Amino acid sequence: MSFRYGQRHIVEVEKAREVARRFGIARHVVVDVDLRAFGGSALTSDAAVPKGRSGAEISDGIPITYVPARNTVFLSFALAWAEVLGSDDIFVGVNALDYSGYPDCRPAYIEAYERMANLATKAAVEGKRNLTIHAPLIDWTKADIIRAGTALGVDYSITSSCYDPGPNGEPCGGCDACVLRAKGFGEAGIADPLLARLGRA
Repeated sequence: MSFRYGQRHIVEVEKAREVARRFGIARHVVVDVDLRAFGGSALTSDAAVPKGRSGAEISDGIPITYVPARNTVFLSFALAWAEVLGSDDIFVGVNALDYSGYPDCRPAYIEAYERMANLATKAAVEGKRNLTIHAPLIDWTKADIIRAGTALGVDYSITSSCYDPGPNGEPCGGCDACVLRAKGFGEAGIADPLLARLGRA
């Protein structure tokens, strides 16, 4: 499940479609929910995306790229789909280590949402099933994620991390997401294949 939520980095949805095609995913749902109606974030408004921040600056406070309630909205849609499918499991790719201080990427948030989900679904209330929210990357560093993905054959050249990509989806290289991606590849000792494909390695 991917979301078009009014984000300026809409290229991430196209990348998700490409990944889904490559892996033969049976059904890739793209949900439209326009969070620009509320604004409050550089990702859903005309506010400038911060660039050139140091690691210390990135890890200090909650930045303007935080989208209010985004993961709560996303998980609500995933919860609805899981209930329709009769699924006991939802997987989400949040990360609480090398991240930009987002409150909805923390283990306490995921645990609280899971408790709420099991109060809010018909199957759980009837005692037929309990839902588990899995966040397998939550306590991994970006380097850990890159190493594991590389070992599993992930083609990082078709992925996107940038918050403020160029007109053709190319990464800006200066936003927090680009800085953290570069840090992760550097610490993993692996060249970023996306930059190699763009001739920027």
